[in-house]
Amino acid sequence: MKQVITKTIGSLINTVSIFSPRQGGKMAVKLFSKPRRIKIKETENDFLMTAFIEDIDYEDFNIMTYRWLGKKETILLAHGWESNSFRWKPLIEELRKLDYNVVSLDAPAHGRSSGKIFNAILYSECINIVAKKFNANIIIGHSVGGMATAFCKSKYELPSVKKMILLGAPSNFVGVFSRYVDMMGYNKRVSKAMDDLIYERFNEKPEHFNAARFLENTDIEGLLIHDKKDRIIPYSDVEDFKSHYKNAKIISTEGFGHGLRHEDVNNHIIDFVNT
Repeated sequence: MKQVITKTIGSLINTVSIFSPRQGGKMAVKLFSKPRRIKIKETENDFLMTAFIEDIDYEDFNIMTYRWLGKKETILLAHGWESNSFRWKPLIEELRKLDYNVVSLDAPAHGRSSGKIFNAILYSECINIVAKKFNANIIIGHSVGGMATAFCKSKYELPSVKKMILLGAPSNFVGVFSRYVDMMGYNKRVSKAMDDLIYERFNEKPEHFNAARFLENTDIEGLLIHDKKDRIIPYSDVEDFKSHYKNAKIISTEGFGHGLRHEDVNNHIIDFVNT
């Protein structure tokens, strides 16, 4: 049913593009950039309320942050699409046992952060603001949170950050766009209009935004974890990272999916953090 609805929306946008490719492209980009805001459940709220909570003003919206205080290094957590800071609960609990200082943020248009529009570039700016404010030493990003972390490191000076961990992260924007176009069944008019709009907005073509290539010359130690059967971000993306990010260790899993919510994954993270 969900696939039928997706294809129906794609067909409607394709129809609009016959008369106005630009308008069709605008509709497609807006849909791509507008996540569903999933309500935080009571049990999730109970956990998040154990943190020190602080809103950070940025441009015309607020970034919600959560802090669990510890005496060791500061670890910043960046979740993925249509998620929020609660997704890190098992990892946060393990890190707290080891006395790490843990900070998590809700992305724009996610969780308790304000805003209606989301993209990896905007997210990277938020990660930069939060990393600098709390003097983060390690950043862990899942999915688009990993891509945004790579974008952040390539654009901003973050001298406090010594390690990065990217979980199921997409390596390039072209692949993300291509999978979105295929999922929706967009025609070439819509696809080209989307590319043109990205160039107008960011003064760069989509192929410029290659997270793997951005990390080519970084000296920050990295850990990349990706599941071989990830149905959201293909395993080939971590291989793309591997060819560019020379100072990173790759760990492949099988059966944990895109979410990588497993004790083994948390153990790999903790081992890397502790070394």
